[in-house]
Amino acid sequence: MNFLTPMAFVFAATIPIVVLFYLLKRRRVVRVVSSSLLWQKFLAETQASAPFQKLRKNWLFFLQLLMLILAILALGRPYLEGKLSQGGLVVVILDASASMKATDVEPTRFESAREEVDELISSLGDQTEMILLLAGGNTQVKQSATSNKGTLRDALESCEPTDSGTRLIEALKLAQTLIMNRPDTEIHLFSDGAGGELEDFHIQDLPVEFHKLGESSENLAVVTMDVRMNPEDASQRAIFASVVNYGEESRNATIELYFNDGLIETKIVELPKDESVPVVFLADQFEPGVFEVRLEAEDILQADNRASIPSLMPQPAKVLLVTQGNRFLEKALRASGNVEVTKATDLISEGKDHDIVVVDSLVPSTWPAVNTLMFKVTPPDWFGQVGMVEGPRIVSWRNTHPLMRFMTMDNVAVREAAAVSDVQWGVPIVEAPQSPLIVAGEVYKKNVIWVAFDALDSTWPLRVSFPIFVSNAMDWLNPALSSSENLSIRAGAAFRLPLADQSEPAKVIMPDGSEQIVEKDEVSGQVVFGGAVDQGVYRLVSGTNETLFCANILDSAESRLMPVEEIQFGKYGTLEASTNARADLEIWRWFLAFAFAVLMFEWWFYHRRTA
Repeated sequence: MNFLTPMAFVFAATIPIVVLFYLLKRRRVVRVVSSSLLWQKFLAETQASAPFQKLRKNWLFFLQLLMLILAILALGRPYLEGKLSQGGLVVVILDASASMKATDVEPTRFESAREEVDELISSLGDQTEMILLLAGGNTQVKQSATSNKGTLRDALESCEPTDSGTRLIEALKLAQTLIMNRPDTEIHLFSDGAGGELEDFHIQDLPVEFHKLGESSENLAVVTMDVRMNPEDASQRAIFASVVNYGEESRNATIELYFNDGLIETKIVELPKDESVPVVFLADQFEPGVFEVRLEAEDILQADNRASIPSLMPQPAKVLLVTQGNRFLEKALRASGNVEVTKATDLISEGKDHDIVVVDSLVPSTWPAVNTLMFKVTPPDWFGQVGMVEGPRIVSWRNTHPLMRFMTMDNVAVREAAAVSDVQWGVPIVEAPQSPLIVAGEVYKKNVIWVAFDALDSTWPLRVSFPIFVSNAMDWLNPALSSSENLSIRAGAAFRLPLADQSEPAKVIMPDGSEQIVEKDEVSGQVVFGGAVDQGVYRLVSGTNETLFCANILDSAESRLMPVEEIQFGKYGTLEASTNARADLEIWRWFLAFAFAVLMFEWWFYHRRTA
C-alpha cells in the first residue's frame, strides 16, 4: 500500500494532544461546607500537587485515538498499486454500437459500461494518463491523453450510444498506434463483443483487457427490408422483411406496415427460436413516401424492432439498344417492364439522352457515358490482357447478387467467349475456369455489366434465365431505382447524393428535428453526410429540393445480443473477458468510512456511560 499525499501525516502531531488531555487532572473548585471541615487536612495531604495524572485504561481514549489515526490515513490517500506504475497510459475503448442499448443490464449495457469506466478513472494515479475512444460507426477520440479526472469525466459524460454497427477494429488499430513506443500502457475494451469482425486483426502483444457487458440474448429483430414494384401492377409495391428470434423460446409477434406514418396492414407471425421468418406485404402507392415495418414485441433492444425505406414513384428508364439485330435481346428488354427502348446501329453521342445503353456485340464509335450493358465488347482500358476461349464451361455464379435473383445458369452452353485478366473495377458474377463470363461493377462513376460472349453465340436466349437476367440488369442499371436503393443506409454509414450547383449549403434535418449543415464536395459533386448514426428518417434540403433517406440497423450480428466470453482475433488469437481493473485503486474512502463508524460508536458509548 502506498500513499498519494504523504504530507498529510503531519496531522499525526495531533495524537499527543489527545493523549495530553487524558493525562491532565481535573481542577476542582473548593466549596466550604460544614460537613467537610473535619476532612480538609486529610484531603490536603493526600491530594497530589502535580497537574498530571497516571494514564488510566479508558475505552473512550482508545476509540478517539483510533478515529484520529483513521482520519489521518484517509488524508494520506492510500492506494493499492496495480500493474500500471505512475506515469503510464491507459486507453479506454467504449463500445457505442446499437447492441449496447440493450436493457438486460440496468439501466442499459452502455450505462453500465460508463459506470465501470468512471470507476477506472477514479483508480488512476495522479501521473497516469488516460485516452477515451468512442467506438461507434466511426471511432471518435473523445478525450486525448490527460491525467485530469474532471476532464475525463466530462468527456465520458458526453459519450452516447448510437444505432450503428460495431466497428471495434478501427478503435483497436487507433489504440495500437497511440500506445506505440510508450512504456506501461494498457487498453481497456468495454463491449459486449457483438458483431466483432476482428478475424483480420492480429492482437499480437497488445495489452488489452476485455470488460464484458450483457447477460441475455432475448431479442427479436428486423434484419432485412426491401421494396419492389409489382411487375403486374405498377401502382402496387411488394415490401419484403425478415424477422429473427434470437431468444431461447419460440414467440408470436405482431408486425405492422406503415406508409408515411399511416398504418396499412398488421400480421401476426410465429417466430421459432433462432430462425429467420420472411414477411411479405402488398400495398398500393400513389405518391412518394416511406414504408416502415414495426415489430411490436417486448424484448431487451427496441432499436432493431423497426426499419424504414423510401419508395419513389417509378420513372420509365430510357434504354438505347445498339445492335446489328438481336430479336431475343430486344424482346427481353421490352418485356422487362417500365422501360422505353430505342434501337440504333451505332452510338455517336455517348448516349447521354438515355438512362441505359445496351451494346450488343459491336464496337461503337463512342463509348457510352451512362450505365451500360455490354455483350462481347472489350473496351481497351477496362481489362489487362484479352484473349479468346473456346467452349467455356460455366462452373459457378454469385447467386446472392441482384443480377442473379430468381435464376440460375444451369444448361447454358457458350461456343466462344473473351478471356480477360486483371478485372479491378468489378466482381465476377458468372465464372468459367479460364475467365469470368459476366462482370458487374463501376467504371468512371457509372454502373457497368459486361458479358464476355455474344448471346446469339450460346443457348442462353433459349433458356428462361435470359429474360430474367435482362430484367434484373435493367433494375440494377436504372438510375431511378439505383438512387432509391441508395436512400436506405446502415446507421453510421455515409449518405452520398449528387447535387446540382447550389449557392447555399444544404442541410440535413435529423429524426429529432435538429439540423446540420453539410457542404458539397466540389470534386465529386456530391453531398456526403456521415451523421446518420441513429435509426429513423432524415431529410436533405437543398434549395427548394428535398430528399428523404433512412438509416436502419438491419444487422443480424448486432441484433444477436448474447455477450461473448472471448473475442477471436485473427486465426489463433483470443481475448477472454475479465471484470478486474488493473490500475491503481485508491482506498481512502474505506478509511474515512471506518473513521466515521468509530466516531458514531464513540458517541454512543459515551452517552451510554453517562446515562
